[in-house]
Amino acid sequence: MPQHFHVNTPLLESVSMSKMAGTAVYLKMENCQPSGSFKIRGVGHLCQQVGAPSLCLDPLCGNAGMAAAYVARKMGLPATVVVPSSTPPLVVRRLQEQGAAVKVAGKVWDDANAEALRLAETEQLTFVPPFDHPLLWEGHASVVAEAAAALGPGARPGAVLLSVGGGGLLCGVVRGLKDAGWADVPVIAMETVGADCFNAAIKAGELVTLDDITSEAKCLGAKTVCRRAFELSQSGEATIISELVTDQEALRAVQMFLDEERVLVEMACGAALAAIYSGLIPRLQAQGRRPP
Repeated sequence: MPQHFHVNTPLLESVSMSKMAGTAVYLKMENCQPSGSFKIRGVGHLCQQVGAPSLCLDPLCGNAGMAAAYVARKMGLPATVVVPSSTPPLVVRRLQEQGAAVKVAGKVWDDANAEALRLAETEQLTFVPPFDHPLLWEGHASVVAEAAAALGPGARPGAVLLSVGGGGLLCGVVRGLKDAGWADVPVIAMETVGADCFNAAIKAGELVTLDDITSEAKCLGAKTVCRRAFELSQSGEATIISELVTDQEALRAVQMFLDEERVLVEMACGAALAAIYSGLIPRLQAQGRRPP
């Protein structure tokens, strides 16, 4: 079995985005992972640690499911992936091509989550959550370690920009920043309006469950952010700046990124890119909320 299932992805400087942001912008190209996203870092680490004979996963979107299906195939394990009916047929087919059994349950992730928990209990499967587990966060932290190594000794980022769905990547990045000695580096956490459970929780001062996911950025579609992500926003352990963009801004960012960087990404990623293309980063700097 390999030491880990993820690969060390490139850290590339974007000249055009740097000009827009007024500061150097580096892209961690997690689309180069074997499963197509950063999710393989956490899912692969968790599966290796638990040593499960069989897996049951409820992905927030196809990315976590693809990571679990890939890891299960490499480990020679059966895997059942429970998805909501909103999952595109192409994603279901790709999961099946990786050897996973796919079960459709409910309309949104919360419905699929309930069914996955039921299956794990009744069929004695190991439940693999898509974002809410310390081992997932531990695996995701590796993305920061790689970035630190690529930047070299003495270099440090002014901020880390990412999208938030259920909060797993956020928790992992905060852990990675601490490990790298960058605990004071702010994290700009982006969501789309209509898939904004993290921002809603911060405004309310408590965990909030959205009535529905109305954003088209379906991979950000958790109705409730994980408790650890919310606690990080309140405890002072990390500096987290929560911001929202519209679906239109996220989609425009996807289109501009394709034109300028020749890479096509989904709208969930577009939420983070929109922080650059919408001029949010210079505004935060002007407000004194982000270091120059």
